[in-house]
Amino acid sequence: MTDRASLTLSARPGIRLRHQIVLFTLARLVVNTAHRMVYPFLPTFARGLGVDLGAVALGVTARASLGLISPVFGSLADRHGRRRSMLAGLAILATSMWLVTIWPTYPALFAALVLAGVSKQIFDPAMQAYIGDRVSYAQRGLAIAATEVSWSGAFLICIPALGWLIARTDAWQTPYPLLGGAALLALLVLWRVIPADSMGTGYRLTLREGMRLILAHHAALAGLSMGLLISASNELIGIIYGAWMEEAFALKVTALGASAIVIGLAELTGEGAVAGFVDRIGKRRAAVGGIAMNIIACLLLPVLDFRVETALAGLFLFYLSFEFAIVSSIPLMTNLVPGARATLMAANVTAFSAGRMLGALVGPALFSIGLLANCSVAALGNMLALAALLRFIPRD
Repeated sequence: MTDRASLTLSARPGIRLRHQIVLFTLARLVVNTAHRMVYPFLPTFARGLGVDLGAVALGVTARASLGLISPVFGSLADRHGRRRSMLAGLAILATSMWLVTIWPTYPALFAALVLAGVSKQIFDPAMQAYIGDRVSYAQRGLAIAATEVSWSGAFLICIPALGWLIARTDAWQTPYPLLGGAALLALLVLWRVIPADSMGTGYRLTLREGMRLILAHHAALAGLSMGLLISASNELIGIIYGAWMEEAFALKVTALGASAIVIGLAELTGEGAVAGFVDRIGKRRAAVGGIAMNIIACLLLPVLDFRVETALAGLFLFYLSFEFAIVSSIPLMTNLVPGARATLMAANVTAFSAGRMLGALVGPALFSIGLLANCSVAALGNMLALAALLRFIPRD
């Protein structure tokens, strides 16, 4: 995964970087499950709280909107260290999950959605910057792809299990105490094994200085635009896919949880492809191919809307291509502005969040017209992202 020098960096004797990456992946599995479970269970949460679908979707929109301040958290990792930011993110996640456990109401769910989003915005840029500091660019795609397995793992393993538990307990809030405990455990493990931040030669860049570097870098701005557009396109489908499957094929909560396995397999395939090929073919070329394939998938989804099997096949292609594109873009972004790496990665989270906010806001309204409307607008957003990538980001 890395060269020998990188592999022997350790928090304590025997804790090599490869083992730290495994722990990051497990911690992110908790973070991503908390983040993603709202999508397939959106109707379930709404019914359990006695509110309409739009009310819960509004919480998703609010969560995404707070991503606009993500560079503030990213600059903390540049100034005060990667480890501290990762631990802070996990502490916020644990707090958000236990809030719903203690007070299972709509205001608590709304607050938990927002706080879980904040925790992800803090944790992810700090972790990516930590890897960027220690893994050479030639091998960084593999290291990043390894941690991204947590994204597909949430849909492949955790969300189907949570769907089964919700159905078995007949309580929509069942996942929250489990995820709260898992977040606390992840915090304690990382606190024990990740090396303390050494600020003697640390990262003292302020938010203003970091943003000045980024705003003067055309390729970085293009990369941020690309992230915003492809995330918005993905969210236009992701925010309504549970409602679409339930409406079109009368799927129940356990079936919706099981349908997440298809998406998880698609994303795992995409991440595996990145791990196997992105460092060989180049990060930019891989991102171009992923976005082009996602455009095709967007246009195919309405055509495949006649059987549950074909619809799931379309979702498989859609999520596979998106995951390949997005994971390929992350190591590409880590190398654009090395002097403000964590701040740029946090700005990248902001771009993703802004895209998700836009998609979550517009997606339900477009779905009132029909699935074709969501898919057409998603394809257009991807085309614009592809144009930005080809025009402004140099070959690697």
